[in-house]
Amino acid sequence: MSAILDGALPEAAPLTRSYWHLVARQFRREPVALASAAVLLAIVAAAVFAPWLAPADPYKASMLRRLLPVGSPGYLLGADELGRDMLTRLMYGGRLSLLMGVVPVLAAFLIGTTAGVAAGYAGGRINMLVMRTLDVFYAFPSVLLAVAIAGALGPGMSNSLIALTLVFVPQVVRVAESVTTQVRKLDYIEAARMSGADALTIIRVHVLGNVLGPVFVYATGLLSVSMILGSGLSFLGLGVKPPEPEWGLMLNTLRAAIYSNPLVAALPGAMIFITSIAFNLLADGLRSAMDIRK
Repeated sequence: MSAILDGALPEAAPLTRSYWHLVARQFRREPVALASAAVLLAIVAAAVFAPWLAPADPYKASMLRRLLPVGSPGYLLGADELGRDMLTRLMYGGRLSLLMGVVPVLAAFLIGTTAGVAAGYAGGRINMLVMRTLDVFYAFPSVLLAVAIAGALGPGMSNSLIALTLVFVPQVVRVAESVTTQVRKLDYIEAARMSGADALTIIRVHVLGNVLGPVFVYATGLLSVSMILGSGLSFLGLGVKPPEPEWGLMLNTLRAAIYSNPLVAALPGAMIFITSIAFNLLADGLRSAMDIRK
Protein backbone atom coordinates (compact mmCIF):
# COMPACT_ATOMS: atom_id res chain seq x y z
CA MET A 1 0.00 0.00 0.00
CA SER A 2 2.87 2.36 0.80
CA ALA A 3 4.17 2.05 -2.75
CA ILE A 4 0.81 3.20 -4.05
CA LEU A 5 0.52 6.11 -1.64
CA ASP A 6 4.10 7.29 -2.02
CA GLY A 7 4.38 6.98 -5.81
CA ALA A 8 4.60 10.29 -7.62
CA LEU A 9 1.98 10.86 -10.29
CA PRO A 10 3.25 12.50 -13.50
CA GLU A 11 1.72 15.66 -14.83
CA ALA A 12 0.41 14.06 -17.96
CA ALA A 13 -2.88 13.49 -19.70
CA PRO A 14 -5.23 10.85 -18.27
CA LEU A 15 -4.53 7.18 -18.94
CA THR A 16 -5.20 6.22 -22.53
CA ARG A 17 -5.72 3.04 -24.45
CA SER A 18 -2.00 2.93 -25.32
CA TYR A 19 -1.21 2.82 -21.61
CA TRP A 20 -3.31 -0.31 -21.13
CA HIS A 21 -1.64 -1.84 -24.17
CA LEU A 22 1.71 -1.29 -22.47
CA VAL A 23 0.35 -2.77 -19.24
CA ALA A 24 -0.80 -5.91 -21.05
CA ARG A 25 2.56 -6.26 -22.78
CA GLN A 26 4.44 -5.79 -19.52
CA PHE A 27 2.18 -8.27 -17.72
CA ARG A 28 2.96 -10.93 -20.33
CA ARG A 29 6.61 -10.59 -19.31
CA GLU A 30 5.81 -11.59 -15.72
CA PRO A 31 6.10 -15.43 -15.67
CA VAL A 32 5.18 -15.75 -12.00
CA ALA A 33 2.06 -13.62 -12.44
CA LEU A 34 1.07 -15.59 -15.54
CA ALA A 35 1.52 -18.87 -13.69
CA SER A 36 -0.56 -17.54 -10.80
CA ALA A 37 -3.28 -16.45 -13.22
CA ALA A 38 -3.27 -19.94 -14.75
CA VAL A 39 -3.62 -21.56 -11.31
CA LEU A 40 -6.49 -19.24 -10.40
CA LEU A 41 -8.17 -19.88 -13.74
CA ALA A 42 -8.00 -23.64 -13.12
CA ILE A 43 -9.43 -23.25 -9.60
CA VAL A 44 -12.22 -20.98 -10.82
CA ALA A 45 -13.03 -23.34 -13.70
CA ALA A 46 -13.19 -26.33 -11.33
CA ALA A 47 -15.53 -24.42 -9.02
CA VAL A 48 -17.80 -23.06 -11.77
CA PHE A 49 -18.09 -26.37 -13.61
CA ALA A 50 -18.21 -28.53 -10.47
CA PRO A 51 -21.71 -29.92 -11.26
CA TRP A 52 -20.31 -31.39 -14.48
CA LEU A 53 -16.76 -32.21 -13.39
CA ALA A 54 -17.24 -33.50 -9.84
CA PRO A 55 -17.18 -37.30 -9.58
CA ALA A 56 -19.79 -37.59 -6.80
CA ASP A 57 -22.57 -35.88 -4.87
CA PRO A 58 -21.04 -33.38 -2.40
CA TYR A 59 -23.68 -34.17 0.23
CA LYS A 60 -23.82 -37.98 -0.07
CA ALA A 61 -22.38 -39.48 3.11
CA SER A 62 -21.38 -43.05 3.99
CA MET A 63 -19.90 -44.01 7.33
CA LEU A 64 -18.40 -47.08 5.67
CA ARG A 65 -16.08 -44.78 3.69
CA ARG A 66 -15.30 -42.44 6.58
CA LEU A 67 -11.82 -40.83 6.33
CA LEU A 68 -10.65 -42.92 3.40
CA PRO A 69 -7.01 -42.04 2.63
CA VAL A 70 -5.89 -40.16 -0.45
CA GLY A 71 -5.66 -42.42 -3.50
CA SER A 72 -8.40 -44.85 -2.45
CA PRO A 73 -10.21 -46.54 -5.38
CA GLY A 74 -12.93 -44.20 -6.58
CA TYR A 75 -11.83 -41.50 -4.12
CA LEU A 76 -8.83 -39.71 -5.57
CA LEU A 77 -8.46 -37.34 -2.58
CA GLY A 78 -10.05 -39.60 0.00
CA ALA A 79 -13.22 -39.02 2.00
CA ASP A 80 -14.10 -36.69 4.87
CA GLU A 81 -15.37 -37.43 8.38
CA LEU A 82 -18.81 -38.39 7.00
CA GLY A 83 -17.54 -40.40 4.04
CA ARG A 84 -18.17 -37.70 1.45
CA ASP A 85 -15.85 -37.46 -1.54
CA MET A 86 -13.15 -34.88 -0.77
CA LEU A 87 -12.40 -33.99 -4.39
CA THR A 88 -16.05 -33.16 -4.96
CA ARG A 89 -16.31 -31.21 -1.71
CA LEU A 90 -13.19 -29.20 -2.56
CA MET A 91 -14.52 -28.32 -6.01
CA TYR A 92 -17.88 -27.22 -4.66
CA GLY A 93 -16.23 -25.54 -1.69
CA GLY A 94 -14.23 -23.35 -4.04
CA ARG A 95 -17.48 -21.71 -5.13
CA LEU A 96 -18.27 -20.27 -1.71
CA SER A 97 -14.64 -19.59 -0.76
CA LEU A 98 -13.99 -17.63 -3.96
CA LEU A 99 -17.30 -15.83 -3.52
CA MET A 100 -16.19 -14.79 -0.03
CA GLY A 101 -12.99 -13.46 -1.57
CA VAL A 102 -14.36 -11.60 -4.58
CA VAL A 103 -17.73 -10.13 -3.58
CA PRO A 104 -16.62 -8.11 -0.51
CA VAL A 105 -13.61 -6.70 -2.38
CA LEU A 106 -15.74 -5.79 -5.40
CA ALA A 107 -18.32 -4.07 -3.20
CA ALA A 108 -15.59 -2.28 -1.24
CA PHE A 109 -13.93 -1.22 -4.51
CA LEU A 110 -17.14 0.39 -5.79
CA ILE A 111 -18.14 2.01 -2.49
CA GLY A 112 -14.64 2.96 -1.38
CA THR A 113 -13.58 4.42 -4.72
CA THR A 114 -16.70 6.56 -4.90
CA ALA A 115 -16.31 7.85 -1.35
CA GLY A 116 -12.54 8.29 -1.63
CA VAL A 117 -12.69 10.22 -4.90
CA ALA A 118 -15.47 12.44 -3.57
CA ALA A 119 -13.56 13.15 -0.35
CA GLY A 120 -10.24 13.68 -2.10
CA TYR A 121 -11.62 16.02 -4.76
CA ALA A 122 -13.83 18.02 -2.39
CA GLY A 123 -11.14 18.45 0.26
CA GLY A 124 -11.71 20.69 3.26
CA ARG A 125 -14.34 19.77 5.81
CA ILE A 126 -15.89 17.03 3.68
CA ASN A 127 -12.54 15.27 3.42
CA MET A 128 -11.95 15.71 7.14
CA LEU A 129 -15.40 14.34 8.03
CA VAL A 130 -15.11 11.26 5.81
CA MET A 131 -11.53 10.35 6.71
CA ARG A 132 -11.85 10.94 10.47
CA THR A 133 -15.04 8.85 10.54
CA LEU A 134 -13.30 5.97 8.78
CA ASP A 135 -10.30 6.26 11.09
CA VAL A 136 -12.50 4.71 13.78
CA PHE A 137 -12.32 1.41 11.89
CA TYR A 138 -8.52 1.50 12.00
CA ALA A 139 -8.62 1.27 15.77
CA PHE A 140 -9.41 -2.43 15.39
CA PRO A 141 -7.43 -5.17 13.59
CA SER A 142 -9.19 -6.45 10.49
CA VAL A 143 -9.68 -9.95 11.91
CA LEU A 144 -11.25 -8.74 15.16
CA LEU A 145 -13.41 -6.23 13.33
CA ALA A 146 -14.70 -8.89 10.91
CA VAL A 147 -15.44 -11.28 13.79
CA ALA A 148 -17.18 -8.54 15.79
CA ILE A 149 -19.40 -7.44 12.90
CA ALA A 150 -20.22 -11.00 11.85
CA GLY A 151 -20.96 -11.92 15.45
CA ALA A 152 -23.29 -8.94 15.82
CA LEU A 153 -25.11 -9.71 12.56
CA GLY A 154 -25.27 -13.46 13.21
CA PRO A 155 -23.89 -16.47 11.32
CA GLY A 156 -24.60 -16.87 7.63
CA MET A 157 -23.12 -16.27 4.22
CA SER A 158 -24.78 -12.91 3.57
CA ASN A 159 -23.81 -11.50 6.97
CA SER A 160 -20.20 -12.58 6.42
CA LEU A 161 -20.15 -10.75 3.09
CA ILE A 162 -21.48 -7.60 4.75
CA ALA A 163 -18.91 -7.86 7.55
CA LEU A 164 -15.99 -8.27 5.15
CA THR A 165 -17.21 -5.40 2.96
CA LEU A 166 -17.32 -3.08 5.98
CA VAL A 167 -13.77 -4.12 6.87
CA PHE A 168 -12.35 -3.31 3.43
CA VAL A 169 -14.23 -0.11 2.56
CA PRO A 170 -12.10 2.17 4.81
CA GLN A 171 -8.89 0.76 3.32
CA VAL A 172 -10.03 1.38 -0.25
CA VAL A 173 -11.29 4.84 0.64
CA ARG A 174 -7.89 5.79 2.03
CA VAL A 175 -6.07 4.75 -1.15
CA ALA A 176 -8.62 6.45 -3.44
CA GLU A 177 -8.58 9.64 -1.37
CA SER A 178 -4.78 9.79 -1.29
CA VAL A 179 -4.40 9.36 -5.06
CA THR A 180 -7.24 11.80 -5.81
CA THR A 181 -5.67 14.43 -3.56
CA GLN A 182 -2.45 14.16 -5.60
CA VAL A 183 -4.23 14.19 -8.97
CA ARG A 184 -6.44 17.23 -8.28
CA LYS A 185 -3.32 19.39 -7.82
CA LEU A 186 -2.00 18.69 -11.32
CA ASP A 187 -1.96 21.39 -14.00
CA TYR A 188 -4.42 19.79 -16.41
CA ILE A 189 -7.03 19.50 -13.65
CA GLU A 190 -6.66 23.20 -12.92
CA ALA A 191 -6.91 23.92 -16.64
CA ALA A 192 -10.15 21.95 -16.80
CA ARG A 193 -11.56 24.00 -13.93
CA MET A 194 -10.55 27.25 -15.59
CA SER A 195 -12.27 26.14 -18.80
CA GLY A 196 -15.58 25.92 -16.93
CA ALA A 197 -15.92 22.13 -16.61
CA ASP A 198 -18.06 21.03 -13.69
CA ALA A 199 -16.78 18.76 -10.92
CA LEU A 200 -18.50 15.59 -12.18
CA THR A 201 -17.07 16.03 -15.68
CA ILE A 202 -13.56 16.60 -14.32
CA ILE A 203 -13.80 13.54 -12.09
CA ARG A 204 -15.19 11.33 -14.86
CA VAL A 205 -12.87 12.48 -17.64
CA HIS A 206 -9.65 13.42 -15.86
CA VAL A 207 -9.51 12.04 -12.30
CA LEU A 208 -10.84 8.48 -12.56
CA GLY A 209 -8.34 7.53 -15.25
CA ASN A 210 -5.48 8.08 -12.80
CA VAL A 211 -7.25 6.82 -9.68
CA LEU A 212 -8.74 3.53 -10.87
CA GLY A 213 -5.39 1.92 -11.68
CA PRO A 214 -3.77 2.20 -8.21
CA VAL A 215 -7.05 1.41 -6.44
CA PHE A 216 -7.63 -1.64 -8.66
CA VAL A 217 -4.15 -2.98 -7.94
CA TYR A 218 -4.63 -2.45 -4.21
CA ALA A 219 -8.06 -4.14 -4.31
CA THR A 220 -6.54 -7.12 -6.13
CA GLY A 221 -4.19 -7.58 -3.21
CA LEU A 222 -7.18 -7.68 -0.85
CA LEU A 223 -8.68 -10.72 -2.58
CA SER A 224 -6.47 -13.17 -0.70
CA VAL A 225 -7.11 -11.38 2.60
CA SER A 226 -10.85 -11.48 2.02
CA MET A 227 -10.84 -15.18 1.20
CA ILE A 228 -8.74 -16.00 4.28
CA LEU A 229 -10.96 -13.89 6.55
CA GLY A 230 -14.09 -15.42 5.03
CA SER A 231 -12.74 -18.93 5.57
CA GLY A 232 -11.78 -17.94 9.10
CA LEU A 233 -15.33 -16.80 9.83
CA SER A 234 -16.67 -20.13 8.58
CA PHE A 235 -14.05 -21.94 10.65
CA LEU A 236 -15.35 -20.10 13.74
CA GLY A 237 -18.98 -20.87 12.91
CA LEU A 238 -19.82 -17.31 11.83
CA GLY A 239 -19.89 -17.90 8.08
CA VAL A 240 -21.21 -20.69 5.91
CA LYS A 241 -23.35 -23.22 7.76
CA PRO A 242 -23.10 -27.05 7.47
CA PRO A 243 -23.55 -29.10 5.38
CA GLU A 244 -22.53 -26.59 2.69
CA PRO A 245 -19.02 -27.25 1.39
CA GLU A 246 -16.65 -24.35 2.09
CA TRP A 247 -12.92 -24.64 2.66
CA GLY A 248 -12.86 -22.93 6.06
CA LEU A 249 -15.82 -24.92 7.33
CA MET A 250 -14.32 -28.15 5.97
CA LEU A 251 -11.08 -27.36 7.79
CA ASN A 252 -13.04 -27.02 11.02
CA THR A 253 -15.01 -30.24 10.66
CA LEU A 254 -11.84 -32.20 9.84
CA ARG A 255 -9.93 -31.02 12.92
CA ALA A 256 -10.57 -34.28 14.74
CA ALA A 257 -8.93 -36.22 11.88
CA ILE A 258 -5.64 -34.30 11.98
CA TYR A 259 -3.89 -37.16 13.81
CA SER A 260 -5.61 -40.15 12.21
CA ASN A 261 -5.57 -38.89 8.60
CA PRO A 262 -3.54 -35.66 8.45
CA LEU A 263 -3.29 -35.53 4.65
CA VAL A 264 -7.05 -35.48 4.12
CA ALA A 265 -7.52 -33.05 7.02
CA ALA A 266 -4.99 -30.65 5.51
CA LEU A 267 -6.49 -30.52 2.00
CA PRO A 268 -8.91 -27.60 2.60
CA GLY A 269 -6.11 -25.61 4.23
CA ALA A 270 -3.85 -26.38 1.28
CA MET A 271 -6.47 -25.03 -1.12
CA ILE A 272 -6.81 -21.82 0.91
CA PHE A 273 -3.02 -21.45 0.95
CA ILE A 274 -2.55 -22.08 -2.78
CA THR A 275 -5.37 -19.76 -3.79
CA SER A 276 -4.28 -16.94 -1.49
CA ILE A 277 -0.67 -17.17 -2.68
CA ALA A 278 -1.86 -17.10 -6.30
CA PHE A 279 -3.94 -13.98 -5.60
CA ASN A 280 -0.95 -12.26 -3.97
CA LEU A 281 1.45 -13.11 -6.79
CA LEU A 282 -1.10 -11.96 -9.37
CA ALA A 283 -1.50 -8.67 -7.50
CA ASP A 284 2.29 -8.21 -7.43
CA GLY A 285 2.44 -8.82 -11.18
CA LEU A 286 -0.32 -6.30 -11.85
CA ARG A 287 1.37 -3.76 -9.60
CA SER A 288 4.61 -4.14 -11.52
CA ALA A 289 2.91 -4.00 -14.94
CA MET A 290 0.86 -0.92 -14.03
CA ASP A 291 3.78 1.04 -12.58
CA ILE A 292 3.24 4.33 -14.43
CA ARG A 293 6.70 5.55 -13.49
CA LYS A 294 8.30 3.09 -15.93
